[in-house]
Parts: sequence; C-alpha cells; structure tokens
Amino acid sequence: MSIFARLVDERFIAHRNRSTSLAGKAGALLAIVLFCYHLWVNGVWSWDLLAVAATVALVKVAVLAWYLIND
Repeated sequence: MSIFARLVDERFIAHRNRSTSLAGKAGALLAIVLFCYHLWVNGVWSWDLLAVAATVALVKVAVLAWYLIND
C-alpha cells in the first residue's frame, strides 16, 4: 500500500466532495445576492455576476442529467 493510499481514504474523498459542493453553493448564492444588490440599489444589471450564477446552475443541472442518464 502506498503512502498516498494511507493518507487518503474514503472519508477524505467524501469530505472533499461535500466541502466542494458547499463551496459551489455558497459561491452561487453570493453571486445571486450581489447581483440582486446591484440591481436593487444601483439599478444596474451586473452581467458578470448573472453569468457566474447561471454557469453554476447550468453545470449543476448538466452533471445531474449526466449521472441520471449514465447511472
């Protein structure tokens, strides 16, 4: 058994997957909140923040569909 296999087990992978998922959700939520803030306060459509939020949503749906079809 290699040193890497001793340091990285199933629990490490599960924690990494959960933390990455949570970070993605937090980033998308922050982009949506900032987009709404800029729209509400300044009356400006912040297209970059909208693009980030839309990209996160599209990737999430695409991966969900991929796993649904291929599982």
